[in-house]
Amino acid sequence: MDGTFDNDLSKIVDMDRDHVWHHLTQHKPFETGAPRVIVEGKGIHVWDQNGKKHLDGVSGGVWTVNVGYGRESIANAVRDQLIKLNYFAGSAGSIPGAMFSERLISKMPGMSRVYYTNSGSEANEKAFKMIRQIAHKRYGGKKRKILYRDRDYHGSTIGAMSCGGQDERNAQYGPFAPDFVRVPHCMEYRRHEQDGAPEQNYGEWAAEQIEQVILREGPDTVGGLCLEPVTAGGGVITPPEGYWQKVQEICRKYDILLHIDEVVCGVGRTGREWFGYQHYGIEPDFVTMAKGVASGYAAIACCVTTERVFDMFKDDAEDPLNYFRDISTFGGCTAGPAAALENMRIIEDEGLLENTAAMGDYMLDQLNALKDKHKVIGDVRGKGLFLGAELVADRDTKEPVDEKLAQKVVAECNAQAVIIGVTNRSIPGKNNTLCYSPALIATKDHIDEMIAATDTALTRVFG
Repeated sequence: MDGTFDNDLSKIVDMDRDHVWHHLTQHKPFETGAPRVIVEGKGIHVWDQNGKKHLDGVSGGVWTVNVGYGRESIANAVRDQLIKLNYFAGSAGSIPGAMFSERLISKMPGMSRVYYTNSGSEANEKAFKMIRQIAHKRYGGKKRKILYRDRDYHGSTIGAMSCGGQDERNAQYGPFAPDFVRVPHCMEYRRHEQDGAPEQNYGEWAAEQIEQVILREGPDTVGGLCLEPVTAGGGVITPPEGYWQKVQEICRKYDILLHIDEVVCGVGRTGREWFGYQHYGIEPDFVTMAKGVASGYAAIACCVTTERVFDMFKDDAEDPLNYFRDISTFGGCTAGPAAALENMRIIEDEGLLENTAAMGDYMLDQLNALKDKHKVIGDVRGKGLFLGAELVADRDTKEPVDEKLAQKVVAECNAQAVIIGVTNRSIPGKNNTLCYSPALIATKDHIDEMIAATDTALTRVFG
């Protein structure tokens, strides 16, 4: 990996410009400029078509490449499996599917069943469908409403967007599916924007706002509550103290199934624990995951349930509708669980949960040091190697900076060969949080490089 390539890649760039529709990207600039093509990766670094080496501070752009690039053991595991059996529909089992399900469940006390899919959006859709089917099977179809939280994101299908709390992501894509109901966010830094929010015991108060929505809608109509343990694209929001305990209590009180979306947080991203919810003593009914499950080496996502939920779909074998009548075509691919098994082994053998916690604490301290230096940083937050720095024009009013300035900080970091992120077309007027999510293999030197680049970028943009 020296940034030199045997072939002239200009033709590749032309092919990309002419035919590839990039994600989350305005393509007008490509009429006069070149799109970026990532050619190689090793460890925590990637090289573009010009041979320029970048430190990837966002794990493939969207919190995915948890164990870093160039893992030959994962590639070999996938290759060996594909030669043996590449695919059979999920109506039958496979050896890697069975093995990974057991390995995964061993990390998730209280959970017992794994439904394989191919994306986080799809995994969440499965949970929604299960909740709706349970409503029909047990409650005459009445207990069908699914609650979701302001600022949370659960995917890009119409169903997942119906459960999405990011208004800019949803704009121009409606109308959405009925009976998805929003509850308030739990972002303590912006509690001043919520009527009646107290300075003390904010976490419990924020959870109680969910209960108020349940009471307004009618507890007999609410079947599920879908939440991220730490909100990702909505601003890297860590839950306030007392929040999750109260949420769990409310779900049990009103017989509401709790669905935790771990698509970003899962498989080590938050450090010390395998999943974000495990930091807070939550006992969910559903846990969905994708991204870091195989670190992007193969497409895989999972909807994991308790045995209690599973049993609801086989309690009357004579009823021809009494099972989960669903299929995910690429949930039958064997490459995903084969890669996921090796991915999990690497995390265990290399102590990456512990490294993530230690490096996350270190990076949080360094970001707070930047906050002391740059008044434009209003708040720093996160857990493990999942961190954010919110930029504000005024610390007293907490007015967000113009999002173009936040994007300029990202561009200035990129000019220094450090890739960081920023909340993107999520919350109207509040796409102002810098996002950091390096691979779980990150060292202090890598973090120091990200911090130095951010320091320089902030100085260049804001003085």
